[in-house]
Amino acid sequence: MTVRKFLMCMLMAMTMLIVGCGGTDQPKNERAEKGEIVISVGKYMVGEGFDPTAGWGLWGPDPFHSALMMHDAKNQLVKDLATDVQRSADGLKYTFTIRSDAKFSDGQPLTAEDVAFTYETTKKAGSAVDLAVLESVRVLSPTQVEFTLSKPWSVFLETTASLGIVPKHVYKEGYATAPVGSGPWKVVSFQKEQQVIMEPNEYYYGEKPKLKKVTVLNLGDDAILAAAQSGQVDLVFTPPEFASASVPNMKLVLMDSIDSFCINMPQEPEHDENGMLIGNNVTSDPAIRTALNIGIDRRTIIENALAGFAKPTMNFAEALPWANNALQEKDNRVDEAVKILEAAGWKDTDGDGIREKNGMKAEFVINGRANDLQRYNTAVALAQDAKKLGINIIAKSTPWSEARKIARNIPTTWAFGDFTPQTIYNYFHSAQIGVNVINNPAIYRNPTVDAHIDRALAATSEEEALREFKAAQWDGTTGPKADIPYLWIATVQVPYLVNERLELGHLRVGERGQGMGILANLDEWQWK
Repeated sequence: MTVRKFLMCMLMAMTMLIVGCGGTDQPKNERAEKGEIVISVGKYMVGEGFDPTAGWGLWGPDPFHSALMMHDAKNQLVKDLATDVQRSADGLKYTFTIRSDAKFSDGQPLTAEDVAFTYETTKKAGSAVDLAVLESVRVLSPTQVEFTLSKPWSVFLETTASLGIVPKHVYKEGYATAPVGSGPWKVVSFQKEQQVIMEPNEYYYGEKPKLKKVTVLNLGDDAILAAAQSGQVDLVFTPPEFASASVPNMKLVLMDSIDSFCINMPQEPEHDENGMLIGNNVTSDPAIRTALNIGIDRRTIIENALAGFAKPTMNFAEALPWANNALQEKDNRVDEAVKILEAAGWKDTDGDGIREKNGMKAEFVINGRANDLQRYNTAVALAQDAKKLGINIIAKSTPWSEARKIARNIPTTWAFGDFTPQTIYNYFHSAQIGVNVINNPAIYRNPTVDAHIDRALAATSEEEALREFKAAQWDGTTGPKADIPYLWIATVQVPYLVNERLELGHLRVGERGQGMGILANLDEWQWK
């Protein structure tokens, strides 16, 4: 039985049980009367805590901290704490003037000292926030701070939009569990991996949230539908298999995202590197990568893995301004893919349905993230579809802590989605292979691509940077379009079951954030 069929059976059984217990009666919504909601938006929101210097806010919205820059409702980069930004002609110095009315949730003012402290602490921590080019940060006045870079870095402003400012006066070990930020919301209570209770920050300088209290629960996939049916939650991030369920007083809401699922395809044959296996003997063959890229049927995979809640893609999400849409082309070209494999020597000589070459089977493992069912289901559906090409893929559910470490040997399912084009540097530049564990897991090396990326990062104009970032993906001659370091599958749509009386305002095309992306406009939510 496939994972999808199993979940559908479980869904039907749970629905019958709940209906039989009278769970379809509409409960009195006391939360609405109080201006409160209870939601579940995936595990990340109630995971390790909320410390920006450790990476919190990189992969989803941060309701608790303000940053120097931010993305507006149209995902355009705009000022947040900053009221003015000056960049030197050589691109090495950035001077920020920050607003004087910003306060932390304890009522203390936010100053340039807090900005400098945040960046210095983050750089020292060496977290996922990339501040490698930050040479120094200097406080010029209570409202002015100057950053000096070691080299021009055109994406620095994007970096400042992803790093929330922490308070120097209370920051200490354990800050992640009791943050004191200057964002629109504050943490009232946090139980790790269980729940977080949020209330509006009365000192927030911007428009105040409309709700008075938000309780975020960590519900497992097996509890989501029951919680929705019984009225325990007002909004819940749901597996696609459950999204079509009929739930009283709730409606299905789809959020378009900038996240795309893809599989890294290690470009080098398997070998030992410092005691670790690196490379993959099957995916290192260009014929395998090319045949999969043009031969699989992404729409079928999306239907089987994601219940149709996604759009086929061969690159980053089209909504990102720096994505090069020239990589998109027709797939499910089975005959053409088969010819490519045959010409490269991949033939099924023993009749078992799996091609082989020089005694090696066209067979490899893909790790799906154990705590992200959608990614695992994508690997399963891809494996099923690839059989028509004579390629045998073995999908496994693997803990992320393990999968990320061995991804340069065993391909895994990734969710690439970020506003900053630095993503291209992180995952395609040869200098990033093995950096931060997860960078460039395809072991991709292309000197021309490296040169495009280097020029993009050194650019002193947005136009030049955008042009070079797009050329790094495909310049008409070489690049990922031809090399296929990643097998892209789908740009995902994120399904939620939402109380019919809860208005969500204008939803953005945002980060999936493993479910928490919808919180980007939490300030606008209200009961009607």
